[in-house]
Amino acid sequence: MSPSDFATALRQYPAGVALLTVRDDIDDVGTTVTSVTSVSADPPLVAVGLAADGYPAEVLEAVGTCALTVLAAGQAILASRFSSAGRPSARHLLESVPWSRAPGSGAIVLDGGVVALDCRLDRLVPAGDHVLALLAVEAVPVLHDGAAPLLRLRGRYVDTPSGH
Repeated sequence: MSPSDFATALRQYPAGVALLTVRDDIDDVGTTVTSVTSVSADPPLVAVGLAADGYPAEVLEAVGTCALTVLAAGQAILASRFSSAGRPSARHLLESVPWSRAPGSGAIVLDGGVVALDCRLDRLVPAGDHVLALLAVEAVPVLHDGAAPLLRLRGRYVDTPSGH
């Protein structure tokens, strides 16, 4: 199977959209991710797919902590900002967006997201042209129960109806 055929097939499956952020000694970095899955409730673990040759994986491995904010309906512009190549620092991209810092990692979490997870890197697992970042969830600094999440379907961001 060609990578193109595989990507086309999986674009038919809706995926939640999240922002992964890492705070290192120099700056805040962030990237949009659509491959986030719950792995374990005890201990609380999630897995996130990241490009193997990208700086988010490298910075995450070096720093060892991060935050994940599940984006809400209406935040497609933010998802696009963080998925483009050559983007500036996360703080610059969020100049007019309310955010705070996760208590443990110090990484940026969006105040208007559906939920945010403060995480510690458990390990990186090679997976083809990506790595799976297995993250231990240490806190949930933002939770807007019932808020509608942003989805990605067929290459586009799609707002979901309200969760109520």
